[in-house]
Amino acid sequence: MISFNYESDFTLENESNYEAWIQQIIRSEHKSEGEINYIFCDDEYLLDINQKYLDHDYYTDIISFDYSVANELHGDIFISIERVAENAQTYTVSFQHELLRVMAHGILHYCGYKDKSEDDSRLMRQKEDEKIALFHVEQ
Repeated sequence: MISFNYESDFTLENESNYEAWIQQIIRSEHKSEGEINYIFCDDEYLLDINQKYLDHDYYTDIISFDYSVANELHGDIFISIERVAENAQTYTVSFQHELLRVMAHGILHYCGYKDKSEDDSRLMRQKEDEKIALFHVEQ
């Protein structure tokens, strides 16, 4: 079950479209859907989580906590809408595109993709682009 939670004024329009897209990502990676919670928040909310649970003192666009068991994906994905908006401007893409990138990014981590090395980051970006394209095709 995929759920969307809001700790800011932001809300997704047509949540069912996003849910179907995330389910398609999961299937495309030969995984099964467990309980996945997206929590949309602001910078301060995510900074607090970053400090408390990861001992990091900086803003970030996404933090994901992975509770997956074997091939069944479970977890909490926290996304700062403020960071998404700023990153969209920085990378000259639409807010929607950047939001999809970050949403896919969390799921891809659960699928085993990393982004710590240059090679891992390159593969992660390739996978993000592939999954974003699924959203556009389906809609």
